[in-house]
Amino acid sequence: MSKKVLFIVGSLRQDSFNHQMALEAEKALAGKAEVGYLDYSAVPLFNQDLEVPTHPAVTAIREAVLDADAIWIFSPVYNFSIPGTVKNLLDWLSRALDLSDPSGPSALQDKIVTVSSVANGGHDQLFAIYKDLLPFIRTQVVGDFTAARVNDSAWADGKLVLEEATASSLAKQADDLLAAIN
Repeated sequence: MSKKVLFIVGSLRQDSFNHQMALEAEKALAGKAEVGYLDYSAVPLFNQDLEVPTHPAVTAIREAVLDADAIWIFSPVYNFSIPGTVKNLLDWLSRALDLSDPSGPSALQDKIVTVSSVANGGHDQLFAIYKDLLPFIRTQVVGDFTAARVNDSAWADGKLVLEEATASSLAKQADDLLAAIN
């Protein structure tokens, strides 16, 4: 059985720098795991009034997460924090699958998760938030997180170029993630 890693890209912008980093991570997993990208653009803002009946977009993301062996988040830094879209996504995914048992398992229950980020600063604050939030929502955080700065030329041509040390860190993160999958 092939290992399945689900990528969550924290910027909804097509060809975002974090999406480009995810493409590099996908290369590091080539031949070792099946990679998918979670489309969460249709997920509504979290509201308990929308939990029953379950919104179709929420059902879709839950099924994708449940089908994955691990989750890899690629997160920009928005105002020294995680993007609101990612926080909203994690809020939905962390809710109990059976609302009659609010402390019961969620789609994220015991899911193996790691995080990488492309931004020009704020990585320490961002990673600290994820390191507090992810265990709280009952995931298993693995590996060292990878941080990258946006190369100067990317602001003009839109092309992210990872430094060699960052690419090596990303490859090690991929190996650590795969090793954590049973």
